[in-house]
Amino acid sequence: MQSILRPALVLFAVLTLICGVLYPLAVTGIAQAAFPVQANGSLVERDGKTVGSALIGQSFSSPGYFWGRPSATGPMANNGGGSGGSNQGPLNPALQEAVKGRVAALRAVDPSNTAPVPVDLVTASASGLDPEISVAGAQYQAARVARARAMPVERVGALIERHTELPLPGLPGAPRVNVLALNLALDQAAGVASGSESGHTR
Repeated sequence: MQSILRPALVLFAVLTLICGVLYPLAVTGIAQAAFPVQANGSLVERDGKTVGSALIGQSFSSPGYFWGRPSATGPMANNGGGSGGSNQGPLNPALQEAVKGRVAALRAVDPSNTAPVPVDLVTASASGLDPEISVAGAQYQAARVARARAMPVERVGALIERHTELPLPGLPGAPRVNVLALNLALDQAAGVASGSESGHTR
């Protein structure tokens, strides 16, 4: 019995040391040295304050801000406190009702906008935490944001263009806009202090 137990305990201790201590320390050290921003959450700071992450969508509900993709865990916008999809198929009545409600919310806040609503503004992603929207999704909201901020819509459009990110060369993908970065640029252009509105429902 002892001849079996002792090697098993030694192997357990060695693997614990390698996999539970040395490997995590090595990976953490390499990440901090090579990719410190990403390793620490890709946090975004303004005026010495952390205002969010470039990788996690936030909830914006004010008409003067661009809104991100909705979350299946929240009523309209991103819900940073929970991640997950609805797992509802396109023929599911619950999904159809949810989309109708989101379309109605967008129409209610901007009744004069009769353009088709981009699909990413009314459908949740698998994670529900997408930090980006399509260029069409941003352009759809431009007039509403410009009107709420008393800014020329051309200036808002220029900010959208400036914050449009293209897919990496040779890789599939579509142009996209980081919602937090765009909203921070809006605040900067309007002279609004970062974090001047409370919470994550700016």
